[in-house]
Order: sequence, then C-alpha cells, then structure tokens
Amino acid sequence: MNLRSLFLPLLPACVLLLASCTHSGSKTTTNTTMKDSITYGHLPPDSAFEKTIDGKQTHLYTLKNKAGMTLTMTNFGGRVVNLLVPDSAGKMIDVSVGMGSVEDYVKSAEPYFGATIGRYGNRIAKGHFSLDGKQYTLAINNAPNTLHGGKKGYQDVVWDAKKLNDQTLELTYLSKDMEEGFPGNLHIKVTYTVTDDNSLKIDYEATTDKTTVVNLTNHAYFNLNGEGSGTILNHLVQFNADNYTPVDSTLIPTGEIEPIKGTPFDFTKPETIGARINDDNQQLKNGKGYDHNFVLNKHDIKIPVALVKGDKTGIVMEIYTEEPGLQFYSGNFMQNKNTMKYGEKDDYRTAFAMETQHFPDSPNQPQFPSTVLKPGQTYKTQSIYKFKTK
Repeated sequence: MNLRSLFLPLLPACVLLLASCTHSGSKTTTNTTMKDSITYGHLPPDSAFEKTIDGKQTHLYTLKNKAGMTLTMTNFGGRVVNLLVPDSAGKMIDVSVGMGSVEDYVKSAEPYFGATIGRYGNRIAKGHFSLDGKQYTLAINNAPNTLHGGKKGYQDVVWDAKKLNDQTLELTYLSKDMEEGFPGNLHIKVTYTVTDDNSLKIDYEATTDKTTVVNLTNHAYFNLNGEGSGTILNHLVQFNADNYTPVDSTLIPTGEIEPIKGTPFDFTKPETIGARINDDNQQLKNGKGYDHNFVLNKHDIKIPVALVKGDKTGIVMEIYTEEPGLQFYSGNFMQNKNTMKYGEKDDYRTAFAMETQHFPDSPNQPQFPSTVLKPGQTYKTQSIYKFKTK
C-alpha cells in the first residue's frame, strides 16, 4: 500500500466531513479553539532547565534548520520540549506538548512527556521475563505490569549531551547492569537531528556486555493544531498497517495478530481519531480509547508508515521508521493535572503519541519480533517525523 497516494487525494473530502466524522458521543475538552494569545515562537528560558539532579547538570538545547523549524530539548530524560513547525499560513506552531522547566517535569503527574524511553518501551507482563534460562524480575510501575523501563526509566535520568552542530544533538547514557532489573551494561547513543526538509530524525544505537532486551523510543505528545489548542479528536490519521496486536484488560498483548478491517482500528484510509473512539468495542474499552500497537506492513524508512493531519493548521506529520510496530495512544489518561509551558492544562485527549517501537511484551511472546541484544551486536534503528502542509 502506498500510504501517501491513498492519503492525499482523500484529504479535501475528509476535511469537509470533519464535524460529521467525529462520533457524537466523543468526550472533548472545552478548549476547542486555537488561542491567538499563545505565541508559539516563545521558548522557555534556559535558566528554567538549569538544575542538578543525581549529581549531574541539566540544560536546555536548541536546534534549528534553515527554514526556521526549531527543536528544544533537555537532557533530563532526553525530552523534546518544543517543536516549532510552519502551518499552512507560515505561522510557527509548537506541535509538541511539553513543560516550561525541569522542575515541572520532575513533579509531573505524567512522567513521559517528550522523553526518550527505555530500557524497554511499552509494557512487560507482570514484570517478569526469561532470558537464556534465567528469570528476571522488574519493578511493577503500571500494575500489574512494568511500563517504559520501570520506576526509574530513562525519562528520569540525566543524559550526557553534546551539540554536534546547529541541527544535531547527541545524547549518551550508560544503563548499568541490573538497573531496574535488566541485565547488561547498555551503552546508548540517541541522536536527534532537525533536517532541512523539516524532519525530526532520531537515530538510536546501543551495545551490551550481557544478553539483554532493548526497545527504545521517544514519547513525544503531539497536537498538530498546537499545544493548548484543544482536542485532537478531529485530527485525520492513516496507517500503513493491516493488523494490530489486541490486548487484555491490563494492556498486555494477547499474543494474537488480528486484522483491522471492519473494526474501529481500521485507519487504512484517512479517518478522524474521534470518529469511532467511543464505539462499543472491547479493545477500545480495554485501552480506554486507542492505546494499541499497530503491526506495520513495511518499515524500511523509505515510505511513511503513518500520516496525521491537524484540522486547524493544515500541518501534516509523516512518520517513517525501521521499527515493526507503532503504538498509537490517544491521550486517554490525560487528567488536567499538569500545567504545560504556555499555561494550558493537559486536558483529556488534547495530545496523542505515535511511538515507533517493537511490540509490547515481546520478551514473553516468542512469536513477536525479537528484542534480544547480545554482546558483539549493535542495536541500531532510525525513525523520522516529517512535517509539511497541505
């Protein structure tokens, strides 16, 4: 399936139908209009990101391409803070939902905003897995499972950062043997690059001295209408995926790979996020909306695996990846508990995540693509988020 050719011809019709496509029973935030008072070019002060944590210094780093696309990141958690891209009128829009200081991230009721995630992104059932005949036990931080690496995943560590040039930031971290229960000293390098075609390119690399499991990703929260602009339910979405991995009530895959045709998970043609999110469907009930891994048809970095379009800005995000899965999360657990960097609350379903990764619980599901990394091997994968307007 050529995702781009399917998506683009249908955009005008779908845009006209946005209101009718949204399920009449969908719960939306009351903040539904773009706030003209928000100046998306305003970046947090560097001083708000200067803090000593675990004896290491945190900073704010700014990357910018020739067209003005701007990325700010902090080495606390390897987090995307701002991501400014032009809308259809040429106005710079901050499409990444984040916070205005390191202290806000430390105190946040939601620990993953914009973070580099590991050692294992997504869930591991009951905090247990076996490797080379040995049983490993992890912290339970999303009962009854382990989520995103445990109680102190990579979102809570201070990465070593090196700005290689105006457009590239290199983050490195040594995840020590048995940190959060995972075997092996894992040497990690994650490189964030803002390219001249308005893409955010993320290159992941890791080596180990013991056999281990690795599944790295980034947990950026997106709203293509801009942070603070209200619901994401009218965003258009299309995936290059014919199957997904259904989950049980604790969001652990059942082990099956099921077709999406005829279900609310069928995004093979452009559809709004909210069109079927409240359908009477057990999988939607399990996830309280979309919080599922889509099995990608192709993942060779050459063609997009997903397209998302902001209904108010005309911003289109294309996702490319070498990973076999894409976790789509529709902001179901956002609870209005955090104040974001422009003063707005993180209301219910005002942001979404598209996490490129291997499948959840793969260490316990041998039929899934393997996440095992052995000494002498190099974990290496690339994902790209490309922005344009239509």
